[in-house]
Amino acid sequence: MCGVFGIWRHPEAANLSYLGLHALQHRGQESAGVVSNDRGILHAVRAMGQVRKIFTRDALAQLPGDIAIGHVRYTTSGGSLVKNIQPLWAQSRLGSIAVAHNGNLVDEAELRAKLEEQGAIFSSHSDTEVILQLMARSRADDFVAQLVDALGQVRGAYSLVLTTEDKLIAVRDPHGFRPLVLGRLSGYGDPTGPAGLAANPRAGGWVVASETAAFDLLEAQRVRDIEPGELLVIDEHGLTSHRLPRAPRRLCVFEHVYFARPDSLLDGASVYEARIAMGEQLAQEHPVPADAVVPVPDSGVVAALGYARHSGIPFEMGLIRNHYVGRTFIEPSDSIRHFGVRLKLNAVPHLLRDKRVVVVDDSLVRGTTSRKIVRLIRHAGAREVHVRISSPPVNGSCFYGIDTPTRAELAASTQSVEQICSAIEADSLGYLSAPGLRRAVGADDHKSFCDACFTGDYPVPIAREPSPRQLRLIEV
Repeated sequence: MCGVFGIWRHPEAANLSYLGLHALQHRGQESAGVVSNDRGILHAVRAMGQVRKIFTRDALAQLPGDIAIGHVRYTTSGGSLVKNIQPLWAQSRLGSIAVAHNGNLVDEAELRAKLEEQGAIFSSHSDTEVILQLMARSRADDFVAQLVDALGQVRGAYSLVLTTEDKLIAVRDPHGFRPLVLGRLSGYGDPTGPAGLAANPRAGGWVVASETAAFDLLEAQRVRDIEPGELLVIDEHGLTSHRLPRAPRRLCVFEHVYFARPDSLLDGASVYEARIAMGEQLAQEHPVPADAVVPVPDSGVVAALGYARHSGIPFEMGLIRNHYVGRTFIEPSDSIRHFGVRLKLNAVPHLLRDKRVVVVDDSLVRGTTSRKIVRLIRHAGAREVHVRISSPPVNGSCFYGIDTPTRAELAASTQSVEQICSAIEADSLGYLSAPGLRRAVGADDHKSFCDACFTGDYPVPIAREPSPRQLRLIEV
């Protein structure tokens, strides 16, 4: 998870970064930061908490300049520390640089140990700092070449936005695990076609974000996705694209399942339409006689609409979400996660009483949340509760920037579907199949997305699963 944002040459760069991060808040709720660039001098505001609480009028006044980058962060438990807040920034022989990172380097521990042996001193637990340390050791005479050198030594997932004293840089790892999109604000030329871009490529108003939802809020237009393995430099000369070594495209399929906002586009494809297709495919694979289709809000709503559409069973908002509670999946503490189920959801008894209910959720990880939801619906008077999951069983941990538990904690890694159904106290349980998910997201074959958490097919090899202690230090 995490969300990154960048803007080039706009007089209200900090204010627009605040708005962009607000649209990306779902990607991380623990901390946020903005670094602005005022004619080569970098200024930073970073703090624990959510965007709207951090960036007050006074805070934004501390961020002059017409270039800025921003970050919203979530981590595994134990790593939610002030020193890990991004963007990170540093001073080198070439000048000032700041970086915001979405993803995770799988060889971070090995690289960190090697760098420390060479005398490096780290100020955070962030794997992002490894990139800065590698850049500092490069003999190249400009930041772009240093960055290329550094990225040639790391393995894993990264969508990065950086600012130097005179550049905005966006880069996506060769597999394209995490999304990254280029856009342009209105009033800076017509970005809808090559002719419009060529007319004035040096003008300002360029924006980069993890999701297109950030552009919608700013009334910016999507130009295109940053390609996997692309390093894009925006400076006074316009846009310059560099290529990293090529690798098979592997956008994380869980972005479509859960993480991205349904109003976003991922590599040009609608998240909303993909989730509708997941629900329709799920209804085809796991039909059941029922009186109501009820989503687990908010992430299960669109798939539930698809399920209801295909099955003909009425869609009902039988569970109401308290929107002042964060997303339980990305809370850093188990105790908060479990308490949050009741705090977050409430049943509507008159919609559920004496009904056979199909409950649609996006995923089932440990199973503890699903059991509480089933109990909540039964307590509201439902006769039957049939759980349908719009993704396959999660039986492997993610090492590319998502907070999934160790494999031993994953329900599907040690239990059959029947055992999980019994554990969550449902009348039946059905998962979307892996082929069904691929059809829903429009994958031409199973290799076009990363689905390692479902299939165990890790595009970047993992030597071994980290211990719980190591997981607590992973920066995402």
